[in-house]
Amino acid sequence: MSFAQGSGPPASAKQLSYLLALVQAAGHDSFRDARYPLGLTQRQAGGKFSIKEASELIEQLTSTSVDRDDAAPTGPARTSQQRAESSVRAAASEVNAEREAERAAARLAYRQAEVLGGIPADMLAVELERRGWTCSPPD
Repeated sequence: MSFAQGSGPPASAKQLSYLLALVQAAGHDSFRDARYPLGLTQRQAGGKFSIKEASELIEQLTSTSVDRDDAAPTGPARTSQQRAESSVRAAASEVNAEREAERAAARLAYRQAEVLGGIPADMLAVELERRGWTCSPPD
């Protein structure tokens, strides 16, 4: 598959217009606005879908809209509510990513300390002096 190419023939204009209407009904202004909340690729955010991709997204949007119709408000209130929910989900995702980065840094520091703890001090001193550092025994 070529770079930035869909897997299969492109979606028809009718299918794309229906998909855009569903995306707008879900509270997004365009495909680009819906990229992260719906998990679209950069190509898809530009409005380029294969028939299979468009069908899957249409099915996803129609199944979620049927489930939410009973509980969610309609019209502009629904749109702003969904945007707020989307913002909250995005913020939570960023917080989770930051926490995971902190955990990874802590694991790395622990492993480095564990490795260095197993090396004799005189070998460490020799290596540091070879790199231009000065070492002296503790007082």
